Amino acid sequence: MTTSNSAANPTFRLVVAINSEPLKIRADMESDGEEAFPERPVQMPITGELDLHSFRPQDLGNLIPDYIEECRARGIYKIRIVHGKGIGNVRRSVEAILSRHPDVISFTQAGEQMGGWGATIVTLRPR
Repeated sequence: MTTSNSAANPTFRLVVAINSEPLKIRADMESDGEEAFPERPVQMPITGELDLHSFRPQDLGNLIPDYIEECRARGIYKIRIVHGKGIGNVRRSVEAILSRHPDVISFTQAGEQMGGWGATIVTLRPR
């Protein structure tokens, strides 16, 4: 699919490949020839805040434990997981993963200033 609104807005081409591998979605920027979203793994900053909006629900089972481990390795013991409000399916998945994780001391809904029921605050066990 190619769309363009004006000369000021770049043109994007969305490429979706479905085969025996996981679904890959790539948006190529035609305006400068560079890929907007490379297919190779992208290094994520470990800041203590994980926004799940750009991840598939089926990836959460590996993503969240890996992120917890990386936070603990960097001395980050309080994290915020942003899952969105929606109908609550992702929040319930996050809570299920956290409740089984041995390095999670506690988790609770974020306060209104931190995202309310669209985010979860997690306290991790120090190393």
